[in-house]
Amino acid sequence: MLLLRRLFVTLVVLAALAFAGFYVLTDPRVVSPSPEIGALPAADIENGKLLFAAGGCASCHATPGQDDKLKLGGGLALASPFGTFHAPNISPHTRDGIGNWGVQDFVDAMAAGVSPNGQHLYPAFPYTSYRLMPPKALADLFAYIRTLAPVEGRAPPHELPFPFNIRRMVGGWKLLFFEGAAFRPDPTKSESWNRGAYLVNGPGHCAECHSARNGLGAIIPATRLAGGPDPEGKGWVPNITQSENGLAKWSKEEIAELLKTGFTPDFDNVGGTMAAVVRNMAQLPDTDRMAMAEYLKSLPAVEGPPRPQAK
Repeated sequence: MLLLRRLFVTLVVLAALAFAGFYVLTDPRVVSPSPEIGALPAADIENGKLLFAAGGCASCHATPGQDDKLKLGGGLALASPFGTFHAPNISPHTRDGIGNWGVQDFVDAMAAGVSPNGQHLYPAFPYTSYRLMPPKALADLFAYIRTLAPVEGRAPPHELPFPFNIRRMVGGWKLLFFEGAAFRPDPTKSESWNRGAYLVNGPGHCAECHSARNGLGAIIPATRLAGGPDPEGKGWVPNITQSENGLAKWSKEEIAELLKTGFTPDFDNVGGTMAAVVRNMAQLPDTDRMAMAEYLKSLPAVEGPPRPQAK
């Protein structure tokens, strides 16, 4: 009996230590520390406007059911295998939006996935890509958003079953999958190539849709940008590497044209969520779209998961 009691106490102590260790390691300040912004130069609102378009901010955060895509009242429902997320109000409204945030709060959210009240943000918000943006770029984006009209009203809460409704669990996810380093140019590549790599992988967050994911919702590195099931469960997202099933036969000019007009080399046009992406990318200068095309044409051919046969 004494032996069983000691065993029980030992198991309880070990469980308590394991929980304490998990709690410490998943603290937002530990698992995803935010970059220090330091002293930044005056914000460039025009650059912020460009990044707003490249990042597709309005596509998720504009209030559904109204034509003005700059009314960022949130509320869009984003279905996922883990439940339904609702994009929040990011207008400058001081109560319902982000009007009371400072620049550091915005950088924390965008680069570290941490809210102003110190909680983890769910990676349905693609900070896993936005973290590549340096603090100066994020400050520019924040300055532009603050020029937009405040919108009253809050989005509904996320609809997530247990255990996904426990935000602390996101800290464990970050331990496994989140890398917080900003974009570093490749000195062996051209300035245009680096610009394209930054736009595709950072603000453009192309991999968030064009990559297959594992059972925990993280992008599978080996098939990054090689297509896969739509994250919202509405079909299939194409391969955009140089695979024969991807962009191997496309020229840089054709890729840039699609990003501007939505037309493919076969005289077809994109639809669904990609149509919204094109509306955003069309606001970028031609040089940026060509830079993205240059980067995409440089990618090796990667075969993604097999696409289901149409029934």
